[in-house]
Amino acid sequence: MITLNHYLFVAGLLFAIGLAGVVARRNILVIYMCLEMMLTAANLTLVAFSRFHLHDGLPDYSAQALVFFTITVAAAEVAVGLAIIVALFRTKQSVDVESVTKLQG
Repeated sequence: MITLNHYLFVAGLLFAIGLAGVVARRNILVIYMCLEMMLTAANLTLVAFSRFHLHDGLPDYSAQALVFFTITVAAAEVAVGLAIIVALFRTKQSVDVESVTKLQG
């Protein structure tokens, strides 16, 4: 039987892996993917709480509606974020964080 704690453990693990990737990596694309992994962990937590919070014996789906909104915003974020990363790559010929932080020269 899978309980709420199992879902929360997986979501916490995903969030921790994403956080470690953001802190430790130097490649902008990998950092971006790790940020998306952290967002997925938050969505998993919302869905898990929604599923296990019952009203009259039925799951409460209000948090799942919020997840659809979050996924929509994340899709727009991906489009804008990747456009910025491609523009930075065209100007600097690198996706390393150090080359992007020195935009003066």
